[in-house]
Amino acid sequence: MGAKQFGARVERLEDPALLTGRGCYVDDLKLPGMLHGCFVRSSHAHARLHSVDVESALGMPGVRAILTAADLPGPMRHERMPMLVPNSSIAALKTQHCLALDEVCYVGQTIALVIADNRYLAEDAANAVFPDLEPLPAVGDCRDAIVSGTPTVHLDLPDNIASRFRNAFGDVEAAFADSPHVFREEIFQHRGGGMAMETRGVVAQYDRAGDMLNVWSATQTPHIGRRMIADLLGRSVEKVRVIAPDVGGGFGPKAIFYPEEAVVAAAALKLGVPIKWIEDRREHLICATQERDQYWDVEIAVERDGKIRGVRGSLLHDTGAFVPWGVIMPYIASATVPGPYVLPAYSLDVTVALTNKVATTPVRGAGRPQAVFAMERLMDRVARELSLDPAEVRRRNFIQPDQMPYNVGLVFRDGKPVVYDSGDYPKAQSAALELCDYQGFPARQQAALREGRYLGMGLANYVEGTGLGPFEGVTVRIQQNGKIAVATGATNQGQGTRTTLAQIVADHLGCRIEDIEMTIGDTGAIANGVGAFASRQAVNAGSSAAIAAKAVQTQVIKLAARALGVTESDILVEDGIATGQGGNKPQLGFGELARLSQGMPGFAMLPGDQPGLEHTAYFTPSQASYCSGTHAVEVEVDIQTGQVKIVDYVVAHDSGNIINPLIVDGQVQGGVAHGIGNALLEFVKYDDNAQPLTTTFADYLLPMATDVPTCRIAHVESPSPLNPLGVKGAGEGGTIPAAAAIIAAIENALSPFGVHFVETPLTPERIVQLLAAAGAYEELVE
Repeated sequence: MGAKQFGARVERLEDPALLTGRGCYVDDLKLPGMLHGCFVRSSHAHARLHSVDVESALGMPGVRAILTAADLPGPMRHERMPMLVPNSSIAALKTQHCLALDEVCYVGQTIALVIADNRYLAEDAANAVFPDLEPLPAVGDCRDAIVSGTPTVHLDLPDNIASRFRNAFGDVEAAFADSPHVFREEIFQHRGGGMAMETRGVVAQYDRAGDMLNVWSATQTPHIGRRMIADLLGRSVEKVRVIAPDVGGGFGPKAIFYPEEAVVAAAALKLGVPIKWIEDRREHLICATQERDQYWDVEIAVERDGKIRGVRGSLLHDTGAFVPWGVIMPYIASATVPGPYVLPAYSLDVTVALTNKVATTPVRGAGRPQAVFAMERLMDRVARELSLDPAEVRRRNFIQPDQMPYNVGLVFRDGKPVVYDSGDYPKAQSAALELCDYQGFPARQQAALREGRYLGMGLANYVEGTGLGPFEGVTVRIQQNGKIAVATGATNQGQGTRTTLAQIVADHLGCRIEDIEMTIGDTGAIANGVGAFASRQAVNAGSSAAIAAKAVQTQVIKLAARALGVTESDILVEDGIATGQGGNKPQLGFGELARLSQGMPGFAMLPGDQPGLEHTAYFTPSQASYCSGTHAVEVEVDIQTGQVKIVDYVVAHDSGNIINPLIVDGQVQGGVAHGIGNALLEFVKYDDNAQPLTTTFADYLLPMATDVPTCRIAHVESPSPLNPLGVKGAGEGGTIPAAAAIIAAIENALSPFGVHFVETPLTPERIVQLLAAAGAYEELVE
């Protein structure tokens, strides 16, 4: 009998090609007659666009065309890009034009596309294109944006308020009215980006014979991209094919549809030749969507024993100049604050402000890291003020396993109530504390202090809604050579999607994993799909794969039973062979059965038969599946330089039933690396005129291998009852509580000096500043 694949540490099927240089990314595509594009972008954060002078550039060597807004076809010429996730609270329904018409609203906004024989010539010519820009006052800080009298980000808007809403439940006024203790925190969380190893890229080719527009894009969401391109070009979606080849990291920003994708496609249609555009790193730092800034003003009411009575406050979110993904991030943040704790009353007033910066959209965690940071900083404040152990404060407030399913009292981004389906939060925290030897830490800390070293321990908990709808599709088909063709709208940017889906199909169909041939992220392979974001693919695509594979196995059993002359209950299917269990155990391989399923030319099918062994399933979740976990971090801080060294990092992670522990461990480890960057290094900075200051990796710092420890991971499996596999998402849990745990550890390390941290990133320079303000260096001199 074949080995069970689900739950096994199967090595990633994607890796041999990637590790031997046989991967195929967008920039690897070389099509006959292909030209190359370079975008002309705004150098001003806000300006009127009067005209675009392209005459000199058109005369330069190798330049084939220059497209401005006036040269675009159909709806693209004058209509704004569709908003993907609208919300009734959005007052300023602003998305950008594919190429600017008469106003630019952030540095880097697309104005024109230069097309030439190669990228070098295109860049030279782009420098010779002269947009006539009349500078306008720019808004660079969301706090200024909402002040009356501030210049508007868009000329046609009355103010800079994109949205206002409140998320609340319970009697907040009563919770605070007679509370023994109320503590307040004002928190700042920086702008940062996904910074995938591969930048964005698009190749478009028009096949005139088939009237098919083929687009290869480094995207997380090819089916969404196909719909957007079709809408903007006025084409049928059946005449647009979008393929996501190998993609070198996504992290959220590549889930967004960008103007460059539409313009390159339009150029290929217009010129009739393939066009390639590859984003350079400076473009990525300026133009790819980012996440945050956020300013929180929150307070917590607690009983004398630390039990929470209520949380209330306000959140100011910088959405940049446009809202391409609606107000998803601040909304998710507002719905994530309660976390794993019993919270009787809660109210958060959210203001979403427009600024003259690139738009903010989901980056790994999508608003949840900010919410967890706010809540966990409040929990640490309660522990400090009441002289309680931080772990004990959390333990006293946990939702218990026997309270599941637990209705939090809020509505999630999918319009469904926030109902935690499963989880054991006390068990996860206990597992993390045991793994990091929490009980032994005070002795380690005191020993280090005697040596003049400063060790600290921090922990943080989180709950994350994963597996969001609306659906994902998987087709499973047995081919006449016995191989299994699998197609899915799910995509792969390093998550190991191909491997996990193959494991599921192998188990539920009864075939060898090496016999599976999978097509991922190709709109030509499956009619409907959604893509990768919100830790959704294990739940949606995984469940669809299981359903489709099981349906095909049922077809195999029925056909094999009739062909072998046995009952269906006598058929055993494994390793791609259907075996009758009676007599001499006759067998038929999958290839033979696939040929039998085609019938004979000129003869009718038998009643009840259908051609082929194939099924397509679209799993539609009823609501989010909630994963959870605890991070515990031990750090050492050099008080002279502010340098932070992570000594130990422990994660207890609950993503339900685990398909492949090796892949989940990798997802958690990668997420923690992202979280370390958020906590200590990554900061997209702008000046007062909204000019970007961090436009290279010399300015925007990322964690290096020496900054990221190998995490020690404990898996706590609480199966979800909401899908047939009992799985939950795992792609973002490594990031979500990381900053909260790391900042808590730094604060704990420096507790002898009484410093308090309520911001990210916490850079060495900032640590030294706050230590100096607290008089730490004066104490050391004395």
